[in-house]
Amino acid sequence: QVQLVESGGGLVQAGGSLRLSCAASGRTFSSYSMGWFRQAPGKEREFVAAISWSGGSTSYADSVKGRFTISRDNAKNTVYLQMNSLQPEDTAVFYCAADTRGMFRVVVATTLTEYNYWGQGTQVTVSS
Repeated sequence: QVQLVESGGGLVQAGGSLRLSCAASGRTFSSYSMGWFRQAPGKEREFVAAISWSGGSTSYADSVKGRFTISRDNAKNTVYLQMNSLQPEDTAVFYCAADTRGMFRVVVATTLTEYNYWGQGTQVTVSS
């Protein structure tokens, strides 16, 4: 069993920055990929970024490339999402997720169904 708790969301003006954190407990954090997804009102949950178990491989949605950075600290069982140059269209609930079925996977998972544990989400609101 894995428990994921996100934090760091909030209200920010366009052009601003936020850093989200996701603390994991339970199974060996350093052996599986982690991802961030988001869901805006009335829209489907979508992939944002993912990072491999070692941190050596990352993947980003085209909409956030160059603005968001995913990282992880395996000693702290935490994954981060640094979000810069935020825009109103980034407003959403952000979720972290764990892909524990893909232990030591080289290619990170980028689809919802590949992740089997989810956090409760943290709201990010970007005002114009």
